[in-house]
Amino acid sequence: MLLKTLVLFGVWLAVVAARAMPTVRAGAATVDITPREFPLNMPGGFSANMADAAHDPLHARALVFDDGSTALALVVVDNLGVARETCDEAKAIAAQRCGIKPQNVLICGTHTHSAPSSNSTNTPQAAAYRKLLVEGIAESIVRAHAALQPASVGVGVHPLPDEVFNRRWFLKPGKMPLNPFGKLDQVKMNPGTGPDILDRPAGPTDPDITVLSVRDVRGRKPIALLANYALHYVGGVPKGQVSADYFGEFARLMPSRVHADTNFVAMMSNGASGDINNIPFLVTRPPREPFEQIRIVASKAADAAWFALQKIEKHNPDAPLGVVAREISLRLRRPTPEQIADAKTVLAAVKNETERAKLPRLADHYARAVLAAAERTEETLPVQLQAIRIGDFAICGIPFEVFCEIGLDLKKRSPFARTMVIGLANARHGYLPTPNQHKLGGYETWLGTCHVQEDASVLITENLLEMLKELQKS
Repeated sequence: MLLKTLVLFGVWLAVVAARAMPTVRAGAATVDITPREFPLNMPGGFSANMADAAHDPLHARALVFDDGSTALALVVVDNLGVARETCDEAKAIAAQRCGIKPQNVLICGTHTHSAPSSNSTNTPQAAAYRKLLVEGIAESIVRAHAALQPASVGVGVHPLPDEVFNRRWFLKPGKMPLNPFGKLDQVKMNPGTGPDILDRPAGPTDPDITVLSVRDVRGRKPIALLANYALHYVGGVPKGQVSADYFGEFARLMPSRVHADTNFVAMMSNGASGDINNIPFLVTRPPREPFEQIRIVASKAADAAWFALQKIEKHNPDAPLGVVAREISLRLRRPTPEQIADAKTVLAAVKNETERAKLPRLADHYARAVLAAAERTEETLPVQLQAIRIGDFAICGIPFEVFCEIGLDLKKRSPFARTMVIGLANARHGYLPTPNQHKLGGYETWLGTCHVQEDASVLITENLLEMLKELQKS
């Protein structure tokens, strides 16, 4: 009887010990991807924007998790949006070197407008930078994997509403200018400031900063922090200089907020911010010196992240992992015969100085975009979606500039306690408006900035919700 009791007691101790043991390990690393050779073009505008120097460094920041059965990596890159080809190449290199499956790696761009192209090879400097970028992303994953240690995770949320503004506005009667196609939209992006022209914003904002906090197994020493905010880049960088914008400044400030050592990695990802920016349209902001507004936003975001951390009651070492990756095909938009004819008329008028002066702003740019869309041979675009589980927390990765209301909808309908929506994940395919926003028109809906079918957001949301439910059951 005594022997049986001792055996049962031993089994009980083993069960208790197994439950007490951490189920997840985590590691984080940062790799400098600042360009070494200039000049470099920084895409994101309608004309060449050349950089000749670096104002502040660019980085690839990686966070790797492993629970013994699933390993995954989250990488935030200081870039406008990392092309799918570049992402795939970096993932393949990392898979060879540390074994993480490519489909289990999420690589997202911060959307800083002050960084070189991720996939250009048209100059020696651009080709050298692409090589540096691919190797830097892969190396960040490898180093983070090498740093794996028993860990615990927690998730917190705190609002920062005063730095996010919907940039699409209904205007007062008679104030709407013609769009580049010579038509009238119902709303305008970045319409200017002041109540004399503005009626109301065309969509919501998401005020919340969500943080995934990773600490050592006792929950004391910070290892990493992944933040997410539905805010476009801030801008105001000195002309001709690359910069990580507020995303990089946030990462620089955050270690001081948590009293972390030099191994701690903080990263800020871009949320559902396709129609959100940092311009307070109903008030006039005082002038700022270059980079000043970036510092202001980064400091307030770091404070909000600290407050979010204070709301985390417990860091949990029992955080099962899961990844569901799904590739869907979306129809590429095609111009109508009328749009093609109008585009040809515009390009003919551009050749005449008098006629060119009569055209709406950017008419020639969008006329060329219309004809390029008409000449495309592809009918569909392959789009990779990701749903990631870390305990009772989920991440949705979407390779578009996602409208805010889509992110809010996913957060609301997700089966997980907390959900983070990361835009520009694993590619950059343009804007993702909702069908209702398409009806209103405006920059983000035009052919040339939005490339896929008008109900793409509905299909993407439905797929991601299915993927989240699949993760929840696993």
